[in-house]
Amino acid sequence: MTLDEISKLNNTECPKFASFARDKLPMPGKKKRLDEILNQEIMVTDFRINKSKKQVGGECLQLQFVLGGEVCVAFTGSVVLIDQIQSAEGNIPFVATVVKIDKYYSFS
Repeated sequence: MTLDEISKLNNTECPKFASFARDKLPMPGKKKRLDEILNQEIMVTDFRINKSKKQVGGECLQLQFVLGGEVCVAFTGSVVLIDQIQSAEGNIPFVATVVKIDKYYSFS
């Protein structure tokens, strides 16, 4: 921006950082493994997809959910769950069950 453009800015016209930024702090919740929540209804409340620490070039889904009134988080590299959660992004929160089909996890 030029100095003239900057001098014309008004604080009330600019959005606040907190209104659009997602912080990188850990999601609150008790850590659970996927096998601990299989075939149980959960309410998915948030997610993040980051680079995997275990698989080079892979992704890791951090899933926040409510189970039995308790806020929990789980981590997985499941490509199926990552694809499904990305397609559901505009519909969060939602209720689902994580099931295991052969070697794959899926929302049901």
